[in-house]
Amino acid sequence: MKPAEIRAMSQDQLDASLTELHSEWQTLRFQEAVGRLTATSRIRQIRKDIARIHTIRTERVMDEALRQSQPGTR
Repeated sequence: MKPAEIRAMSQDQLDASLTELHSEWQTLRFQEAVGRLTATSRIRQIRKDIARIHTIRTERVMDEALRQSQPGTR
């Protein structure tokens, strides 16, 4: 997932995507533990996507806080 795609998502879509990615990551970790994992690169990709989503969510929170702290720009 590219950052531009993530930025285009609404907060609800981000939450749903994050839940889905965490679920898939858990499944892949279990497969790795029992020795049945075939898509080893997918784990790394999921971790990066999760980090991107968290980063963009933090950016949005910081932008909102900055807008609220500036007088007259609401």
